[in-house]
Amino acid sequence: MRIQVDQKKLSKHINIVQKGISSKTTLPILDGILLEAKDGKLKLTGTDLEIGIESYLEANILEEGSIVINSRLFGDIIKKLPNSEIDINVSENKMNIVCDSSQFNLIGNSSVEYPELPTLIDQLSLKIPMDLFKDIIRQTVFATTQDETRPILTGVLFEVIDGNASFVALDGYRLSLRNIKINSSEDVKVVIPGRTLSELNKILEENEEDIEITLTPGHIVFNIGDTLVFSRLLEGQFLNYRDIIREDHDTRIKVNRKELQDSLERASLLAKEEKANLVKLNLFEDKLTIKSNSEIGNVHEEMTVELEGEDVDIAFNSKYILDGIKAMDEEEIELFFMGSLNPCIIKPAEEDNYTYLVLPVRLAKDDY
Repeated sequence: MRIQVDQKKLSKHINIVQKGISSKTTLPILDGILLEAKDGKLKLTGTDLEIGIESYLEANILEEGSIVINSRLFGDIIKKLPNSEIDINVSENKMNIVCDSSQFNLIGNSSVEYPELPTLIDQLSLKIPMDLFKDIIRQTVFATTQDETRPILTGVLFEVIDGNASFVALDGYRLSLRNIKINSSEDVKVVIPGRTLSELNKILEENEEDIEITLTPGHIVFNIGDTLVFSRLLEGQFLNYRDIIREDHDTRIKVNRKELQDSLERASLLAKEEKANLVKLNLFEDKLTIKSNSEIGNVHEEMTVELEGEDVDIAFNSKYILDGIKAMDEEEIELFFMGSLNPCIIKPAEEDNYTYLVLPVRLAKDDY
């Protein structure tokens, strides 16, 4: 194999495929990036057998061929080279890299041992604008669990019914739900690993171009122009989230999102982790009082809100309630309560496309 390729472009595409490579692999071949020079293009592939990423870039292909080269070392070398044309020459699994006055010689592996990524059969394709999909990931993936004993909850449910798509994440303490309209005549119900979406989010650009999503048995593929991201789907039964989100409530408040976020962040400074990052909310007439205390001090925050219904005393893990509020962009949000023991539901005041539910922390009446 012999190619000539631009240093900046190659470094960018190495960075993309490295997101599919795990540092914990037990198979040495998976520490490598597969380089294939063919049909006037250079294809880079990285995988850990759960996620696989293929990225294509323009290169001057003088001789076709392939090699697997250590991902970290190859990436570091290319990144440090001058912004110039790189000559890469491969013979018998030995790679020679020349750029201006720099020269490296590396030993790689045969591409024969490298695992193949899934082939696309029985496919169903959907399209979502890239910037919208970035928002969806930002608003849901944080609510997946890190607890590997419940693997299905480490992913985000992607469900399409009659052209309405829902993305749902929950971890037993909170639930995040984003709804969008989608152009699909077929119904879908799959669970995408949270890690896949997190890595995909790092690759997606902030523009209105579509990302094409292809579903095949057991796998999902995201097509971003010159990059394909493959992922296994999670198997198992996702919780029936619709039963968790109740429509009835005793109390509703409307509040400025930024003001509430700032108050909760200040109160959380004294919320101790060993006490579940506890913040206490007291709703009385048109006032919201937020308190938190530890052995070194206490904090008292007060703000005016628009309140309908009964007064409420309720406590939350400050991290869990803040995560949902930070995920929203709207100026005003609404919080719905059903007493001090039932979940609080938070929604944008003017939109009906996002719902965040958070469980309260049970406290005795004297603790408020």
